[in-house]
Amino acid sequence: MPSLKTFIESRRFEAAITVLIIINAITLGLETSGRAMAAFGPLLMIVDQAILGVFVAELLARLAVYRQSFFRDPWRIFDLVVVGIALVPATAGLSVLRALRILRVLRLVSMVPSLRRVVGGLISALPGMGSIMLLLGLVYYVFAVMATKLFGASFPDWFGTIGLSAYSLFQIMTLESWSMGIVRPVMEVYPLAWLFFIPFIVSTTFTVLNLFIGIIVSAMQAEHDAEASAERTALQAEQETILNEIRALREEVRALGPKGKVSAAGSASKASATGPGSST
Repeated sequence: MPSLKTFIESRRFEAAITVLIIINAITLGLETSGRAMAAFGPLLMIVDQAILGVFVAELLARLAVYRQSFFRDPWRIFDLVVVGIALVPATAGLSVLRALRILRVLRLVSMVPSLRRVVGGLISALPGMGSIMLLLGLVYYVFAVMATKLFGASFPDWFGTIGLSAYSLFQIMTLESWSMGIVRPVMEVYPLAWLFFIPFIVSTTFTVLNLFIGIIVSAMQAEHDAEASAERTALQAEQETILNEIRALREEVRALGPKGKVSAAGSASKASATGPGSST
């Protein structure tokens, strides 16, 4: 189906699907408004179902074109899952799936190349992020045990157990009301408590989290470099194909050269024979 494949891979078709995704996001947002539903409820439902029908037709067309190779692309599988969730009937037990229809907006990730690069960079950063998560978990566990031992007796709501201590330390790490909310009240009872909290903030907020950022940035840069390298390779291959075609044309011209000379010489002799000085 070369014509169908050309159609679904064209920029206009992808742009139209992107516009429909944006419109669908707007309609799903309007459906959460009681005033909008009272005024345009039936129209919004019709638009939602029509766009869903277009998405289903698009996926069926891609399945018909790519067939088994359709499932080799993770982005196509992602689109299939997102649209498939919207097709599940929202009965009493599955009414939560109606809220999951908004996941169709995430199809923008698969349609916009820049968003695909960002997600690809995040996915490629997961192995390094796992190591940082392990390090952060060890740091949290050590500080949570210490906080429970040091401050649990006087502040059981914050540091009574390891779980409460870990949650309080997470709040401190995010710098959300950490000083006036937790640390200063603790320092009224334990004046040297800053010797515990300041190293914790430095080792988590300003060190470990920056490692997260560094790994993500490095992964995204590697993803960008890989894509740029692939584009350069494709361009070089195209240039090599063009050069080969030019060489082939030169060879054909050279092969036709002697025949052209012979034909030119024959034409000249005929012209001289039929000229003014010739005899009939």
